Amino acid sequence: MKKLLHSNYFIKFCMALLVFLSYNTVSAQNSKGKLFIIGGGNRSDALMTQLIKITDLKKKDYVVVLPMSSEEPDSAYIYFKDQFQKLVSNPIIMLNFDKNTVNNKALNDSLQHAKLIFISGGDQTRFMNVVKNTPVYDAIHKAYQNGSTIAGTSAGAAVMCEHMITGNQKLELKYTETFNNIRYDNLETTVGLGLVKNVIIDQHFLKRSRYNRLLSALVEFPDHIGIGIDESTALIVRNKEIEIAGESEVIVVKNPVGISKSKKENLVSIKSLEMGVYTEGQKFKIK
Repeated sequence: MKKLLHSNYFIKFCMALLVFLSYNTVSAQNSKGKLFIIGGGNRSDALMTQLIKITDLKKKDYVVVLPMSSEEPDSAYIYFKDQFQKLVSNPIIMLNFDKNTVNNKALNDSLQHAKLIFISGGDQTRFMNVVKNTPVYDAIHKAYQNGSTIAGTSAGAAVMCEHMITGNQKLELKYTETFNNIRYDNLETTVGLGLVKNVIIDQHFLKRSRYNRLLSALVEFPDHIGIGIDESTALIVRNKEIEIAGESEVIVVKNPVGISKSKKENLVSIKSLEMGVYTEGQKFKIK
């Protein structure tokens, strides 16, 4: 009898676990909120006006800036505020979380109820080292699921993914803005916010010619869609649809066929893949 009870409890536990995992897998792609993912560089007033429009700010709403990616968080906040307060009258506050404040309930409640959350540029790994496995991570997700817009630029774009490009190469000690070639097991990734699933995002894309880096990501994650966002350009993500905003272009690569690794220096070959170039107003679907 005891064995049977234990067995029933185990089955119920497994079923609950499957439901939990399933929910976390699809919830980011079935949210009430939107994402506004900027490829870095200059943010024109026109681009910020589009962000305001999709956020649908009401008089009672407020904006939170998360500057933890930046080496100079105060400057990142002021730069955003100086531009944004010319366009809206809503309060714009900074929540610069650190290891001493990530568990602060009042601050996390304020974050969760912000209508717009903006993540600054800088170093995406620095940002995730602060928020990973903390109530801040949960508050961002709850805000998104409840209808808030989550925006970010440069490093703030990279953190949107489940598998986040850090910018480092495993096979090279020295950091470079782009990769010299396409090699297997060279791209370093780590856990991001996972607000958008099955997608790898790279930023400053055309400006810094990051094709090799994005193709390296597609080699590591062939079932993902690789998206390169140029500067002054953004993705507007509404669940499984992406629309382009801004001044430049977005490069999309997907469905690689015939990936094989060479014996020489981890070089790879790809027989074929799909590639698209998108400009403002154009849309495409993600999985």
